[in-house]
Amino acid sequence: MDPIPARPRGRRRALIAATAAVCAAASLYAIQPALGATPALSVQYKTSTPATAGEAEPWFKIVNTGGTALSLNQVTLRYYFTADTSGSYVFACAWAVVGCGSITGTVGTPATPTATADHYLQISFTGGSVAAGADSGDIQLRLYRADWQNVNQANDYSFNGADTNYAVNTNVAAYVNGALAFGTAPGGDAPTTTTTTVVQPSGAALFDDFHYSGPADPALAAHGWSVRTGGGGPGIAGTWTASAISFPSDPAAVGGKAMQLEARTDGTAADTTQAEIDTVQRKFKEGTYAARVFFTDAPTSGPDGDHINETFYTITPDEPLYSELDNEYLPNGGWGAPGPTLYTTTWYSADAMDRVTHNEISSLQGWHTLVTTVANGTVTYYVDGRVYFSSNGKYYPRDKMTIDFNLWFIDLPFTGQRTWDQKVNWVYFNAGALSPAQVDSAVAGYYAAGTHFTDTVPN
Repeated sequence: MDPIPARPRGRRRALIAATAAVCAAASLYAIQPALGATPALSVQYKTSTPATAGEAEPWFKIVNTGGTALSLNQVTLRYYFTADTSGSYVFACAWAVVGCGSITGTVGTPATPTATADHYLQISFTGGSVAAGADSGDIQLRLYRADWQNVNQANDYSFNGADTNYAVNTNVAAYVNGALAFGTAPGGDAPTTTTTTVVQPSGAALFDDFHYSGPADPALAAHGWSVRTGGGGPGIAGTWTASAISFPSDPAAVGGKAMQLEARTDGTAADTTQAEIDTVQRKFKEGTYAARVFFTDAPTSGPDGDHINETFYTITPDEPLYSELDNEYLPNGGWGAPGPTLYTTTWYSADAMDRVTHNEISSLQGWHTLVTTVANGTVTYYVDGRVYFSSNGKYYPRDKMTIDFNLWFIDLPFTGQRTWDQKVNWVYFNAGALSPAQVDSAVAGYYAAGTHFTDTVPN
């Protein structure tokens, strides 16, 4: 079955670029002692990693056991562990109901180290609150070695491998305004200053977390993006509009903001709009491409059933050295094939329909990190850190490409007004071949440094 047709392009754009320096991330936080703090909370903990793993994944819920609302900027958590290396550790917030943008993680050394606690991960908040009798919801955290070696959690004071569901963990200490309010600190631990460092991978890089006001924001064009408004395909030709791109706040997005692509239709071409945004420059070839994307299985409004295509891809114009790398999610299938499914495809020729592709029938509703590495003659596609597909031989990019996102209808077999949305939290490119864990670390570093955009990729 050949489900994926060639995709004509209506135009290519002029050269615009901006560069910015990558910031190293370093934070200093101290718990200031305070008197009279009332124990008014408990901490629930769970983990999805075994004692020996690529990273520690302590997840928390802060439960307000008091009678009034609890401001999270008064709360500090400490998760105690033993270091397996003299090198540094890297913290990342994977997802949190309160928003990862309001969470800071630092690594420090207790005043009185013990055999099971010679370091701790300290979590602080810049905002948010928990109502009386309620909890904070998931706070999903990651902690790993900067040298990418496994961590050994068996002798970590706060780790409990049996807690695969949320349970109270008194080996996690919680402070309110600097006073211990929950748990037991090992060795009579006193508050101390903490530090952590995130090291960015070498290599030219592009990062953007889409902190823009709208499609007409001058910074969007200055940063090398173009919102499509012209004709051509794919999908319903001539229906691309700038109003289909927006940048709303999103509490589920790291940093609290995302780019949203919208596609609307009533079943007629005249009342259909599609969304596309691309880098203006064709300057990306070998390296690592990554994005955190929200796929949806159902329309935001209106009846379901459309053959909609939610994408993250790279592409050249239709030329002798044509190159294209696709991530295309079809929640309801398309081209005669069933869904939900993600097609990953490496193209050699659009005109000859010469490509290799892979797909699995499985829902990807929700946020996912997509990584594609192009190195040493092999293209490897990852979904949430898992190898999904690889290609090599002639199925390898031969020319520089643009980075693109679009949302479009394959066809219009139904009537009735409906709206579909796809979201993008961030996009990252590095000229080196990085693992998904290295991508996560690099992105965490940008957020820790407060960097919304950087581009050091040569034109």
